[in-house]
Amino acid sequence: MRILMVCLGNICRSPLAQGILERKVAAQGLDWEIDSAGTGSWHIGEKPDPRSVYTAGQHGLDISEQRARQFDRQDLKDFDLILAMDQSNYRDILRLAQSPAEAKKVKKILDYTSDENGGDVPDPYWDDDGFEKVYQMLDQACDALIEAHR
Repeated sequence: MRILMVCLGNICRSPLAQGILERKVAAQGLDWEIDSAGTGSWHIGEKPDPRSVYTAGQHGLDISEQRARQFDRQDLKDFDLILAMDQSNYRDILRLAQSPAEAKKVKKILDYTSDENGGDVPDPYWDDDGFEKVYQMLDQACDALIEAHR
């Protein structure tokens, strides 16, 4: 299974989601490939936001070697499941889908959990205190994702 995590800039939420799911997949011996991307191009080639790196590190996870990249139409062909962090990213990805089969691959990550945020992982970029909350939301969603696709 090939899974792509997608947020806006690929420096806050999706790198955390990628790192969390990679660790869980490895711990369970699953043969899954995990990657991340952003719908925007502002941060291509950059490391994850230092606050994401710090938050991941607080949980024993090193995401510092990841590099931001922009979501591309080819991703809809290359990945089995594409998980958007929020409704805006979800819509942006669906606009690039060229078939019902491609559109069916796209979901919001919180579709796997019940949450109080309307299905959106909030963007912590403007809120230094939001990174831990986002980490916890993604950690729970990744557990539910694995359970749903075992």
